[in-house]
Amino acid sequence: MPGGRLTQQERRQIAQGLADDLAYAEIARRLDRPTSTVTREVLRNGGPAGYRADQAHRATERRAHRNRQTAPRDTGAPAPAHGRDPEAVRAYEETLTGVMMASGMTAMPARVLASLTLADTGSLTAAELVERLQVSPASVSKAIAFLESQGLARREQGEGRRERYVVDDDIWYQSMMASARSTARIVEIARQGVGVLVPGTPAATRLENIARFLDFVSESIARAAEQAREVLHTKPEP
Repeated sequence: MPGGRLTQQERRQIAQGLADDLAYAEIARRLDRPTSTVTREVLRNGGPAGYRADQAHRATERRAHRNRQTAPRDTGAPAPAHGRDPEAVRAYEETLTGVMMASGMTAMPARVLASLTLADTGSLTAAELVERLQVSPASVSKAIAFLESQGLARREQGEGRRERYVVDDDIWYQSMMASARSTARIVEIARQGVGVLVPGTPAATRLENIARFLDFVSESIARAAEQAREVLHTKPEP
């Protein structure tokens, strides 16, 4: 497997792979590179929708030039602790971000959520997120607003007037319950449509079947979330 920096030709292959809607793993296989290398390259240079090979190559050269002139700064994942390998943690954070993006989340909320999740404290300030992700405060603010709307993060008062953004033990439970409520709303609207389209007609029957299916799914999600909630509060063994 080749090592070293990506070449301009490899970056063009990555761009073509993204245009062809290939998974990161498949692009990496064609390049004979680790998947983490491709994931990191794309996320550092505009994400799947904004990646441009030539721009990414120039940006990498500029970063390399700056690194030769200044001491390196840790702008990636959590600071090394507990014997962790910082490079492995950074690569994992980018892989986790990629998975969240593949599930439908846009790049910045995914990056912020990954950073919060992997911080031992489960919380970071806006300034800390700006420093870690090397993005603007406005980008962090928009990402947090989205995560709050989805029940995936919350704000709490920190020292002074600084807010901290938190992913606590109950966040994923709250997110699942929000998803169940959203699905239940679709069920309600689908059943209204049955009456409008006249029960027994093909379109009304389709809507009724959709409603029955989603009703079962939303109830199952809510029931499973309630039953498994205590798992989120399990503490690590000493």
